[in-house]
Amino acid sequence: MEPCPLCHSVDTHAYVSDKRRDYLQCAQCQLVFVPALQRLDAATEKAHYDRHENSPSDVGYRRFLSRVADPMLDRVVSHSHGLDFGCGPGPTLSLMMEEQGHTMSVYDLYYYPDVTVLERQYDFITSTEVIEHLYQPDIVWKQWLNLVKPGGWIGLMTKMVIDVDAFANWHYKNDPTHVIFFSRATFAYLAERDQLELEFIGNDVILLRKPQ
Repeated sequence: MEPCPLCHSVDTHAYVSDKRRDYLQCAQCQLVFVPALQRLDAATEKAHYDRHENSPSDVGYRRFLSRVADPMLDRVVSHSHGLDFGCGPGPTLSLMMEEQGHTMSVYDLYYYPDVTVLERQYDFITSTEVIEHLYQPDIVWKQWLNLVKPGGWIGLMTKMVIDVDAFANWHYKNDPTHVIFFSRATFAYLAERDQLELEFIGNDVILLRKPQ
Protein backbone atom coordinates (compact mmCIF):
# COMPACT_ATOMS: atom_id res chain seq x y z
CA MET A 1 0.00 0.00 0.00
CA GLU A 2 1.02 3.60 -0.61
CA PRO A 3 2.33 5.52 2.43
CA CYS A 4 0.19 8.26 3.94
CA PRO A 5 0.91 11.64 2.30
CA LEU A 6 0.26 13.45 5.59
CA CYS A 7 2.04 11.53 8.38
CA HIS A 8 4.09 9.13 6.20
CA SER A 9 2.91 6.02 8.01
CA VAL A 10 3.16 2.88 5.89
CA ASP A 11 0.25 1.37 7.82
CA THR A 12 -2.42 2.11 5.21
CA HIS A 13 -5.26 -0.01 3.89
CA ALA A 14 -7.99 -0.02 1.26
CA TYR A 15 -10.98 2.02 2.39
CA VAL A 16 -13.45 2.39 -0.48
CA SER A 17 -13.35 2.03 -4.26
CA ASP A 18 -15.80 3.38 -6.81
CA LYS A 19 -15.94 3.52 -10.59
CA ARG A 20 -13.72 6.59 -10.59
CA ARG A 21 -10.96 5.97 -8.06
CA ASP A 22 -9.64 4.03 -5.10
CA TYR A 23 -9.40 5.48 -1.59
CA LEU A 24 -6.93 4.40 1.05
CA GLN A 25 -6.90 5.15 4.77
CA CYS A 26 -4.00 5.68 7.15
CA ALA A 27 -4.25 3.69 10.38
CA GLN A 28 -2.15 6.28 12.24
CA CYS A 29 -3.76 9.64 11.42
CA GLN A 30 -7.01 8.34 9.82
CA LEU A 31 -6.52 10.40 6.64
CA VAL A 32 -8.38 9.02 3.62
CA PHE A 33 -6.56 9.66 0.36
CA VAL A 34 -6.51 8.94 -3.37
CA PRO A 35 -3.41 7.10 -4.63
CA ALA A 36 -0.94 9.41 -6.37
CA LEU A 37 -1.32 7.74 -9.76
CA GLN A 38 -5.07 8.48 -9.77
CA ARG A 39 -4.74 12.23 -9.23
CA LEU A 40 -5.20 14.82 -11.98
CA ASP A 41 -2.23 16.47 -13.65
CA ALA A 42 -1.74 20.17 -12.99
CA ALA A 43 -3.24 21.38 -16.29
CA THR A 44 -6.42 19.33 -15.87
CA GLU A 45 -6.71 20.38 -12.25
CA LYS A 46 -6.44 24.09 -13.10
CA ALA A 47 -8.96 23.72 -15.94
CA HIS A 48 -11.41 22.39 -13.37
CA TYR A 49 -10.78 25.36 -11.06
CA ASP A 50 -11.18 27.79 -13.96
CA ARG A 51 -14.85 26.81 -14.12
CA HIS A 52 -15.49 28.09 -10.60
CA GLU A 53 -17.43 31.35 -10.55
CA ASN A 54 -17.03 32.54 -6.96
CA SER A 55 -17.10 36.33 -6.66
CA PRO A 56 -16.88 38.93 -3.87
CA SER A 57 -20.22 40.31 -5.08
CA ASP A 58 -21.96 36.96 -4.51
CA VAL A 59 -23.94 37.31 -1.28
CA GLY A 60 -24.36 33.56 -0.94
CA TYR A 61 -20.63 33.00 -1.27
CA ARG A 62 -19.94 35.61 1.40
CA ARG A 63 -22.43 33.90 3.70
CA PHE A 64 -20.65 30.60 3.11
CA LEU A 65 -17.25 32.12 3.94
CA SER A 66 -18.64 33.85 7.02
CA ARG A 67 -18.67 30.44 8.71
CA VAL A 68 -14.89 30.85 8.97
CA ALA A 69 -14.69 34.64 9.01
CA ASP A 70 -17.02 35.21 11.96
CA PRO A 71 -15.29 32.91 14.47
CA MET A 72 -11.91 34.18 13.33
CA LEU A 73 -13.03 37.78 13.84
CA ASP A 74 -14.11 36.84 17.35
CA ARG A 75 -10.62 35.59 18.18
CA VAL A 76 -8.07 37.89 16.56
CA VAL A 77 -7.23 41.34 17.88
CA SER A 78 -8.02 44.45 15.84
CA HIS A 79 -5.72 45.43 13.01
CA SER A 80 -4.21 41.96 12.69
CA HIS A 81 -2.38 40.79 9.57
CA GLY A 82 -3.71 37.66 7.93
CA LEU A 83 -3.07 35.45 4.93
CA ASP A 84 -5.77 33.74 2.88
CA PHE A 85 -4.05 30.64 1.50
CA GLY A 86 -5.65 29.20 -1.63
CA CYS A 87 -7.85 32.22 -2.30
CA GLY A 88 -8.79 31.18 -5.85
CA PRO A 89 -9.32 33.53 -8.81
CA GLY A 90 -11.73 35.86 -6.95
CA PRO A 91 -10.38 36.57 -3.46
CA THR A 92 -13.34 37.18 -1.17
CA LEU A 93 -12.56 36.09 2.38
CA SER A 94 -9.57 38.45 2.38
CA LEU A 95 -11.85 41.33 1.41
CA MET A 96 -14.31 40.41 4.14
CA MET A 97 -11.51 40.52 6.71
CA GLU A 98 -10.19 43.82 5.31
CA GLU A 99 -13.67 45.29 5.63
CA GLN A 100 -13.36 44.57 9.36
CA GLY A 101 -10.07 46.45 9.65
CA HIS A 102 -7.50 43.71 9.15
CA THR A 103 -4.60 43.74 6.70
CA MET A 104 -4.63 40.77 4.33
CA SER A 105 -2.29 39.03 1.93
CA VAL A 106 -3.37 36.32 -0.49
CA TYR A 107 -1.70 33.28 -2.01
CA ASP A 108 -2.90 30.74 -4.54
CA LEU A 109 -0.81 28.19 -6.40
CA TYR A 110 -2.52 28.95 -9.72
CA TYR A 111 -4.01 32.44 -9.44
CA TYR A 112 -1.88 34.41 -6.96
CA PRO A 113 1.46 32.57 -6.97
CA ASP A 114 3.54 35.33 -5.35
CA VAL A 115 5.66 33.25 -2.98
CA THR A 116 7.08 36.34 -1.26
CA VAL A 117 3.93 36.41 0.90
CA LEU A 118 5.07 33.04 2.27
CA GLU A 119 8.28 34.53 3.61
CA ARG A 120 6.81 36.30 6.65
CA GLN A 121 4.60 35.39 9.58
CA TYR A 122 0.97 36.31 10.21
CA ASP A 123 -1.39 36.73 13.13
CA PHE A 124 -3.77 34.31 11.41
CA ILE A 125 -4.23 32.38 8.20
CA THR A 126 -7.39 31.10 6.57
CA SER A 127 -7.79 28.34 4.03
CA THR A 128 -11.32 27.48 2.93
CA GLU A 129 -12.10 24.42 0.83
CA VAL A 130 -8.38 24.00 0.11
CA ILE A 131 -7.01 21.26 2.31
CA GLU A 132 -8.88 18.50 0.45
CA HIS A 133 -7.03 19.45 -2.75
CA LEU A 134 -3.46 19.16 -1.44
CA TYR A 135 -1.14 16.68 -3.12
CA GLN A 136 1.54 17.28 -0.47
CA PRO A 137 -0.41 17.97 2.72
CA ASP A 138 2.62 17.24 4.90
CA ILE A 139 4.61 20.08 3.34
CA VAL A 140 1.72 22.56 3.32
CA TRP A 141 0.79 21.78 6.92
CA LYS A 142 4.33 22.51 8.08
CA GLN A 143 4.28 25.65 5.95
CA TRP A 144 1.10 26.83 7.68
CA LEU A 145 2.63 26.25 11.11
CA ASN A 146 5.66 28.32 10.10
CA LEU A 147 3.48 31.09 8.66
CA VAL A 148 1.61 31.69 11.92
CA LYS A 149 3.13 33.63 14.78
CA PRO A 150 3.13 32.10 18.27
CA GLY A 151 -0.40 32.45 19.60
CA GLY A 152 -1.75 32.83 16.06
CA TRP A 153 -4.75 31.13 14.52
CA ILE A 154 -5.33 28.82 11.55
CA GLY A 155 -8.91 28.72 10.27
CA LEU A 156 -9.88 25.91 7.88
CA MET A 157 -13.02 24.81 6.14
CA THR A 158 -13.43 21.32 4.70
CA LYS A 159 -16.01 18.56 4.77
CA MET A 160 -14.94 15.72 7.05
CA VAL A 161 -15.09 11.94 6.88
CA ILE A 162 -17.61 10.38 9.25
CA ASP A 163 -17.36 6.64 8.56
CA VAL A 164 -16.88 4.20 5.70
CA ASP A 165 -20.59 3.81 4.93
CA ALA A 166 -21.17 7.55 4.71
CA PHE A 167 -18.01 7.95 2.64
CA ALA A 168 -19.10 5.35 0.09
CA ASN A 169 -22.16 7.46 -0.77
CA TRP A 170 -20.57 10.88 -0.24
CA HIS A 171 -20.89 13.38 -3.11
CA TYR A 172 -17.86 15.30 -1.80
CA LYS A 173 -15.46 12.54 -2.80
CA ASN A 174 -16.70 12.66 -6.41
CA ASP A 175 -14.99 15.97 -7.19
CA PRO A 176 -11.89 14.85 -9.14
CA THR A 177 -9.78 17.58 -7.50
CA HIS A 178 -10.58 16.31 -3.99
CA VAL A 179 -7.76 13.91 -3.17
CA ILE A 180 -7.43 13.85 0.64
CA PHE A 181 -10.16 13.74 3.25
CA PHE A 182 -9.72 14.64 6.89
CA SER A 183 -11.81 13.52 9.83
CA ARG A 184 -12.04 14.94 13.33
CA ALA A 185 -9.60 12.20 14.32
CA THR A 186 -7.08 13.43 11.73
CA PHE A 187 -7.17 16.96 13.07
CA ALA A 188 -6.95 15.65 16.64
CA TYR A 189 -3.85 13.65 15.67
CA LEU A 190 -2.19 16.73 14.16
CA ALA A 191 -3.18 18.96 17.08
CA GLU A 192 -1.68 16.55 19.58
CA ARG A 193 1.46 16.00 17.53
CA ASP A 194 2.07 19.71 16.95
CA GLN A 195 0.75 20.94 20.32
CA LEU A 196 -2.06 23.02 18.88
CA GLU A 197 -5.33 24.07 20.47
CA LEU A 198 -8.17 22.57 18.43
CA GLU A 199 -11.78 23.65 18.10
CA PHE A 200 -14.49 22.41 15.76
CA ILE A 201 -17.30 24.76 14.77
CA GLY A 202 -20.25 23.05 13.12
CA ASN A 203 -19.56 20.26 10.67
CA ASP A 204 -16.86 21.79 8.51
CA VAL A 205 -14.95 24.58 10.27
CA ILE A 206 -11.73 23.83 12.14
CA LEU A 207 -9.80 26.36 14.23
CA LEU A 208 -6.28 25.68 15.48
CA ARG A 209 -4.12 27.90 17.65
CA LYS A 210 -0.35 27.79 17.77
CA PRO A 211 1.12 27.83 21.29
CA GLN A 212 2.55 31.10 22.58
